[in-house]
Amino acid sequence: MENTVSDFTQGRITGKLIRFMLPILGALVLQAAYGAVDVLVVGWFGTTEGLSGVSTGSSVINLVTFVLTGLASGITVIIGTSIGSGNAEKAGRTIGSAILFFLIIGVLLTILLIVFAEPAARLMQAPEEAVGNTVSYVRICGGGILFIIAYNVISCILRGIGNSRLPLIFVAIACVANIIGDYILIAIFHMDQAGAAIATVGAQALSVVLSLLILRKQNLPFTLSLKDLRFSRELVSFLKIGSPIALQELMTQISFLALIAFINNIGLAASGGYGVANKIVTFVMLIPSSIMQSLSSFIAQNVGAGREDRARRTMATGMALGAAVGCLMFCLAFFFGHGISNIFSSDESVIARSAEYLRGFAPEAVVTSILFSFMGYFSGHGKTLFVMVQSLLQTFLVRLPVAYIMSVQPDPSLSMIGLAAPLATVFGILINLSYYIYSRRREYDA
Repeated sequence: MENTVSDFTQGRITGKLIRFMLPILGALVLQAAYGAVDVLVVGWFGTTEGLSGVSTGSSVINLVTFVLTGLASGITVIIGTSIGSGNAEKAGRTIGSAILFFLIIGVLLTILLIVFAEPAARLMQAPEEAVGNTVSYVRICGGGILFIIAYNVISCILRGIGNSRLPLIFVAIACVANIIGDYILIAIFHMDQAGAAIATVGAQALSVVLSLLILRKQNLPFTLSLKDLRFSRELVSFLKIGSPIALQELMTQISFLALIAFINNIGLAASGGYGVANKIVTFVMLIPSSIMQSLSSFIAQNVGAGREDRARRTMATGMALGAAVGCLMFCLAFFFGHGISNIFSSDESVIARSAEYLRGFAPEAVVTSILFSFMGYFSGHGKTLFVMVQSLLQTFLVRLPVAYIMSVQPDPSLSMIGLAAPLATVFGILINLSYYIYSRRREYDA
């Protein structure tokens, strides 16, 4: 049996952080490819209405997925601190409560997504000719939401014990299955957005089944029995940490849905162009996202072991790594957006709109690495309420107002709408820096 635990409380920070982050980055790359393949195959072999349906529909599914992943992140922190302090029994009770809780949530969401798919599409201002496509995508993905939830919960558990390699394997399985499914259902059978949705659900189901089979052979640092499958006090603990992150994700994703509604109102080409750009943006954000997820687990162990100095150095290391790579991603998005967008669509109007948005968004590649490092640091300390508040402030005080104002201008520019993201991030950095200085001063006074 293989030992799946990593000790982050000793050794060189940079080397350990990179080794832990690379599988997380690989998993995120594959997840991004997973979603991008849907857009790419529909863009080349489907219709513009189907492309708009996938763009709008996937945003609805992403809202549900990211909120639940935020809620499950509390599991990562509790397990990380439990392992850091040597309390394996607590980790087992946490996982048992989580399994039961997310099973109930998954059943409820399946019903809601199927029943309310059309009202959601209307609320999103989906172009009239793409409403049916959006509804079809949401209902099919909603029917398989349990598999999507299961994958994310398993990944959070593994990151909590310091294993980022297995989630990479699981998402690789799903990605390969999704690519094959997309090509068969869309390129050969011409099922458009419905084919993309069926391939997505089928790939996630396969990944979950295989991941459970693989986990049975691992030497896991906790015990899990039938008596742990109940609502224990550990449920309150991880929900207390995960709920603010989930609420933050909910409000952030709602803001993205509002942004899509603003852009959908501009026209079908803008809707499709934003759908393409959004998939490219996912790749631009890979390094910051992998750093934030890595820091949360890395720092949680050090907090559990009383190594606050090491936690601070870890945050600084994450900022340096992220900003360095972010400069390269900025250049790619700003100068080569048209060529990259051309990979995802053959419609020149869609490509032009996508490149237009990317030019405004490009600075986000640099500044978000700093913001996400702060967020990973505070999440690792369990200060998720602050993480939620600062995220809501930047979203609703800066990003949405700027995007709305730019969208209602005569001949609206997607570049100016895209610029709303880095402006909001800079505002968020100022909030986080102020809170960090305040927290350090309180430590000195104590």
